[in-house]
This record gives sequence, structure tokens and C-alpha cells, in this order.
Amino acid sequence: SEREKQEQIEVQKEKQRELILQLKTQLDDLETFAYQEGSYDSLPQSVVMERQRMIINELIKKLDMDLSEDIATLSPEELRQRVDAAIAQIVNPARVKEQLVEQLKTQIRDLEMFINFIQDEVGSSGKVEDGHCECAGRKDGGGSYKPNTRPSGNRVNPEDARKMRETGLHLMRRMLAVLQIFAVSQFGCATGQIPHTLWQKDQASKDYSPLIKKLELSVERVRQLAMKHQQEDHVISSSDLQDIPLGGRDELTLAVRKELTIALRDLMAHGLYASSQGMSLVLAPIACLIPAFTSSPQTMHPWELFVKYYNTKNGQAFVESPARKLSQSFALPVTGGVAITPKQSLLTAIHTVLTEHDPFKRSADSELKALVCMALNEQRLVSWVNLICKSGALVQSHYQPWSYMANTGFESALNVLSRLSNLKFNLPVDLAVRQLKNIKDAF
Repeated sequence: SEREKQEQIEVQKEKQRELILQLKTQLDDLETFAYQEGSYDSLPQSVVMERQRMIINELIKKLDMDLSEDIATLSPEELRQRVDAAIAQIVNPARVKEQLVEQLKTQIRDLEMFINFIQDEVGSSGKVEDGHCECAGRKDGGGSYKPNTRPSGNRVNPEDARKMRETGLHLMRRMLAVLQIFAVSQFGCATGQIPHTLWQKDQASKDYSPLIKKLELSVERVRQLAMKHQQEDHVISSSDLQDIPLGGRDELTLAVRKELTIALRDLMAHGLYASSQGMSLVLAPIACLIPAFTSSPQTMHPWELFVKYYNTKNGQAFVESPARKLSQSFALPVTGGVAITPKQSLLTAIHTVLTEHDPFKRSADSELKALVCMALNEQRLVSWVNLICKSGALVQSHYQPWSYMANTGFESALNVLSRLSNLKFNLPVDLAVRQLKNIKDAF
């Protein structure tokens, strides 16, 4: 009957669907097996489709597209139009802001030209022209006084110059006020504000646990090598250093310079950035717009942080003081029997590294390696790094809020580094410049 035929057709369709599903599963298993064995270059089709689906879903969320309707009912042209409209909602405001910024920059350039014009007009009244003074007269070679007969039609009356200067300053203030009001009304920000999105980072960059693990491994390796060398009474003397070419093949030296220093550098660089220089008063009204179009703040090397500490503490004046110079010349104790503080030793060490490495244009990595070697030799690595960590001005101005330094104060890293404090080192400090110094001495 007709009903039985219909049931048979449905059963046949169900069997076909089951067979298709089974074939797809077997094909996926075969592609996965071939890919794992290395005989199939591309990813399995199921994995590719899953990743494409994930990308499409993320784009739909980011673009805020309304796809409540069934996609199958929409034509390709309708889908294209919806995608274009969603992208335009994001791109068009940015383009409008860019145009407004260009207009503001043009007005600022015009304002600067006007200020320069006023300054030139004011300064022209007392300037020297053609090598002769335009005051009231001049003296000839014999010393006799002759009145200046040069026409003074181009001079500016001091009273007129003062009025022009006051007028220019008044116009400049009014222009800056208008630009400030415009920036606040259009972009909802005031001078000096920085969008919070500038500091937003993904979770991967905020996670510093791999950096801590890397530091622990490097410290443990250096500790084991140092203990091994001490057990063998191995000391790197000056004669031994001559046999170590350039980077040094001593295993302990290589571990300190290429593992420990790099691990410490990476951890100190977590969230470290170079603070922007102060902007001029003319750019102040659009201060909130300038960071919005920059991808990220400029990075900074940890060695530069030590140099900034050296400069803020007037390290050069301290090291080059007459008392220290005389004491060093006659090989006398610099402090007169008083114990040298960690701060004094750090300033001296940074000065030594700068003096030896800067003339040869060595990199920041090389200078940081030299400083770490000096710190281990003097058993002051923890105290020197702690001085940087406790310098509130440096941490606040150069570390982002989510950085390891700002969050933890570097405490756990200092505890890890303290494992090396009771070990004695005699590491070479000038490996990066030794050959260059030898060449310079030869000539």
C-alpha cells in the first residue's frame, strides 16, 4: 500500500543518514591518523571547520551583528550587506575622529606660525642688522662717535611691541580654550587623561608564572655550577681569563650571562615601558587623542632602569667626587673605615659599567650582563635589585599596573635570587669589551 511504501522510504532515508554519518566519522578518523603519522600535511577537515566556526563566532560577537534570523534564508548579497554595515559602525567613527584630529593639527600649526610671527616682530627691534648695531649710533675705527644715519622706518616702537605681544598671548589663550572645549565636548576627555584601553593586555601577556619558572631554573643551574666549581677549588684568575675568548667558554660564566641575566631581564621587563615626555602647551588640548591612535607604549630595557636610578641619585657626582678620586689614586679606603652601603656600591658599579662599555657602543644586554656579574662577585645581587624595586618613583612612572613589579614588589623573585647570596663568584665583567680594549691598547 501507499503507507507501507512511505514507511520504507523513511527507513531507507534514515539508514542513508546513519551511513553518511558513519562515513564522515571514519573519514575524520582517517585524516586524524594520517596527520598524526606525518603522511598528511594539512589539518583534518573537522579541525579546520571547527577553527573556522570559532573565528566566525568571534567576528560576529566583535562586530555586534544581528543574525537572529536563519542564515540559510539570507542570500549571499544580504549577508554581505550586513557585514559591511557592521564594519562601518566601527570604522566610520574612527575616520571621523581622524579628520577632526587633522583639523585640530592644522589649527595648531597656524597658531604656532602666528606665535612665531609675533616673536619675530618683537625681537626685530633690538637685533643686529648687517653686523652693525641699530641702537642710537656707532663708533668708527678711531673711536669717535658718529650718529647712526640708517633710516629707522622698520623699527618697532617698544610700546607697540608690548601691545602686540599682549594681543598675541590673549589670542593664543582664547584659541587654546576653544580647542580644549572642543576636545572635551567631542571626545569626552580632558587634558592629561589616557584611555584605559591603552594599558589593556590579554591574559597571556599578564601571566608572569613562566618568567618566574625560567628564573628559578636558571638560578638553580648557576647554583649547582657554582657549588661544583667551589668543590673543585676552581677560581677564574686573570691568567685563566686570557684563555677564554670573548664570550668566555667557562660553563659558569655562560650560565650567568646567557641564562640567569636573560631570565632576570625578562622578568624585570614585564610591564616595563618608557614614560612619554611632557607635551607642549599647544598640544595639551588634544592630549587625550594622541594615545588613542598609538598601538602600545614604547618598551624599555631593564638596564635603562638602572641608568635612570643612577641619574636620579646623582651617581656621576658621587663617584667622581674629589674625595673618592684621591682615595682611589692612593689606594686608600674610600669611606674611611665605614661600611659601604648597597646604594653606594650600586652607583659605583653602574658607573664602572657605563665607563667601560659606552665608549665601545655595547648593547644594553651586554651592560646588564656585566652588572649582574659584578653583583654576584660582590654578593649584592639581591640588594641591588631590591633598591630598584623600592624606588617608588621609578616603579610608578615606568611599570604598568598589571606588571609583576607593580603587583608583587618583586618579592618572590628576590627570594629566588637569594639562593645565590651565600656563594662566592669570581666572574669576568669585561667580556663584551675585552677584545676591543686590547685592540685599542695595541694602537
